Amino acid sequence: MEMTTGTEQNERIARRVPEDVATGGDLDLIDELYAEDAVEHDPFGEHRGRERIKESVGAFVGAFSDFSATVEDVVAEGDTVAMRVTLRGTHDGPFMGLEPTGERVEVSNAVFTRIEDGKIAERWVHPDALGLLRQLGASEIPA
Repeated sequence: MEMTTGTEQNERIARRVPEDVATGGDLDLIDELYAEDAVEHDPFGEHRGRERIKESVGAFVGAFSDFSATVEDVVAEGDTVAMRVTLRGTHDGPFMGLEPTGERVEVSNAVFTRIEDGKIAERWVHPDALGLLRQLGASEIPA
């Protein structure tokens, strides 16, 4: 029988958010994966508790059909898992006040997940927000 370390278990838990929740579209998994009072930090705000996290993730993923989040790299140490994730999708729903553009987007995302007692206690999500807005035509960088 194969024994897994706490670090390996933490990595599996952290990967389930991009792979099963976001890509798989299973927002109900948040109830299983996150602690009741979990906090998620992202460029759009701080979301406390499972319901607020579901709303936030649902709004983001819902704005892009065929949304996928591919885990490219993982580094896990102690109670923290760091991941480099590529986000892809077609912008065909309202997003941050932007009407659907139909644009296909691909952006990098860095995610740091802290696990406590087998549940996600806190996540820091750092997508390339400027790159995303540029691909949606919402931001120009001066020459």
